[in-house]
Amino acid sequence: AMVVGSGGGGGRTSNIASLLAQEVTMKLAKRNGGMPHLCLDVKDIHVGENGIGVHHAIPVRIMRVDELQYHVPPRLGMPDVQLELPRDRPLRAVVERLKGIGPQVYIEGNMAGVLTLRIDGDGASIRTSFNKLIPIHEDCKPSSSQSQTQTQNDENTMSSATQTRTQTQTQTQTQTQPQTQTQNEPVKCTVKLDSKKLHASLHWQGTLGMRDVSTAVLCMWENEMLVLDVTLNPEIGRFMYYIPVHFMSPDELT
Repeated sequence: AMVVGSGGGGGRTSNIASLLAQEVTMKLAKRNGGMPHLCLDVKDIHVGENGIGVHHAIPVRIMRVDELQYHVPPRLGMPDVQLELPRDRPLRAVVERLKGIGPQVYIEGNMAGVLTLRIDGDGASIRTSFNKLIPIHEDCKPSSSQSQTQTQNDENTMSSATQTRTQTQTQTQTQTQPQTQTQNEPVKCTVKLDSKKLHASLHWQGTLGMRDVSTAVLCMWENEMLVLDVTLNPEIGRFMYYIPVHFMSPDELT
């Protein structure tokens, strides 16, 4: 068993009971004929002048050690695109209408803050865009122009030791000429996934209020994964959805 002390600092009545309790005990025990349950005992919940206690038993399944590898989050590198979703414009209502048109939806995001949802049905193709989103550059792949700049700087440094100053300047001008064409293009990523799975991952937008969510970040890996990272208020925790995507050929990506 594990005992967790709480400050009992109060809060809105919609918060979980442990935020108002003085002590929370968590233990793994057998209930209902030996079935394993995760038991939560919450004591001294102050509601007005009265104090109550709550016991909650959640049925669980004990995993073997060799099964753990099938339930851990996948190992992913840095995402191609990260966008913070708007709290005042929920995606769930849009996806709920789109999933009735086709089984698969295309999501395209770029680091300029634009997120586009597209779905193709019989005789119809619908595209919806959300603009002015906040791009998250931290822990994200660098843009192609940034990579080219770093590569060119390294090449220029190495060549300056063996070439004259005039030759180095000529080489630099030749190499930086195509850079100006791609420097202003934002990094973008397109993924293809099941519309029903996307709708299920947005269920929290219909149950949680705007004040309950601190941030919701959509992370995209082309032909790998779509991750939805949601942080809750007030410091309750976070949850993440890992949504598998369908492989897209180069023709579909263009």
